[in-house]
Amino acid sequence: MTVESTRPAAAGFFKRLSAKLNAGSSRLTRGIRDLLPGRKIDAEILDELETRLISADVGVEATSRILGDLAQRVARKELADAAALIEALRASMLAILAPVERPLAIDAEVRPYVILVVGINGAGKTTTIGKLAHHLIAGGRSVMLASGDTFRAAAREQLAAWAERNGVAMIAQQSGAEPAAVIFDALQAARARKVDVLIADTAGRLHTQAHLMEELKKVKRVVGRLDAAAPHEVLLVLDGTIGQNAVAQAEQFNRALGVTGLVITKLDGTAKGGVVFAIAQKLGIPIRFIGVGEDLEDFGAFKAAEFVDALLKTGTDRSE
Repeated sequence: MTVESTRPAAAGFFKRLSAKLNAGSSRLTRGIRDLLPGRKIDAEILDELETRLISADVGVEATSRILGDLAQRVARKELADAAALIEALRASMLAILAPVERPLAIDAEVRPYVILVVGINGAGKTTTIGKLAHHLIAGGRSVMLASGDTFRAAAREQLAAWAERNGVAMIAQQSGAEPAAVIFDALQAARARKVDVLIADTAGRLHTQAHLMEELKKVKRVVGRLDAAAPHEVLLVLDGTIGQNAVAQAEQFNRALGVTGLVITKLDGTAKGGVVFAIAQKLGIPIRFIGVGEDLEDFGAFKAAEFVDALLKTGTDRSE
C-alpha cells in the first residue's frame, strides 16, 4: 500500500508561487499580454512568443511543441483574440507538465522508506532535506536524517540544525568517513527504531566528475545490501537558476543512478523557470516538489496547473 506524502497545501502557497514566479525579472511572464492587445494573432505574434519561451529556458524541444500546437490552432482560426491565445498557451504548457506531476508516494508497508538525496553543491540539497523532513512530519510520519556528506563539516552542521529544528534524530560520523558506511549505519539505526522514512544527504557532486558519480553508485549498492529495494527514491535537487545546465545534470544523474524524482529549487530568483518544461519534455522524470524561497512555506508539492497559472498569471488560489 502506498500513501501520497503530500498533505493539503498550506493556505496561500499558490499566491506565494505566483508572486515569486512573476517577479519582475521573469522573462517568460514579463509582457506576454503586452504582445496581444489590438493585434491580430498571426505568425509574427507566434515568433515573438517563441523568443520569450526560448529566453525563459523552456528549451527548443518544448518550445517547438508548444508553438507547433498554437500554429495549428491559428491555421484553423481557433484563436480569435488574446484570451483564446493565452488559454491555448496554457493548455499546451499543461500538456507537457501534467505527466510529470506525480507526488512522492511513501509505501506504508516499507519501514524505513529510504530517500537518497543527490545533486551538486549549491543546489539547495541540505535545505531541501530539512524542508522535506518537515513536510513528512506534518503528514504524520517519523523521520531520521543521515549525514552522508562527510567532506564538508558545514554540511553536517547545517543538516544537524535542520534535525534539531524538526525534532528528529541524525546519524553522522567524523569528517572524512566513508559516506556509504554512514548511510548504511543510518539504515540499520532507522530499522531498529522503526522509523518511517530515512532521508540521506550526500556530498555535492558535479555531474561531469565520473569518479564522484561512482561514489554515489557505491552508496546505492551498499544500501541495497541491507534492503534490496533501497533506496526507494533517488531524489535529485536541481537549481532552477542554471537553465539548460539543469537538463544536462538531470540526464547525467539519471544515467548513473536512475533518478526517480526531482526537486527544483530557487524558482523565485530566476528568469529561468521555464527549465521545468525543458526537463519534463526531455526526460519525463516526476517532479515531486518545487522551492520558491528560503521559508518552510516556500516548499511544496509540484502541481502542473498551479505552476502554469502562476507563470501566466491565470487561475485563482485553490487553497482558499
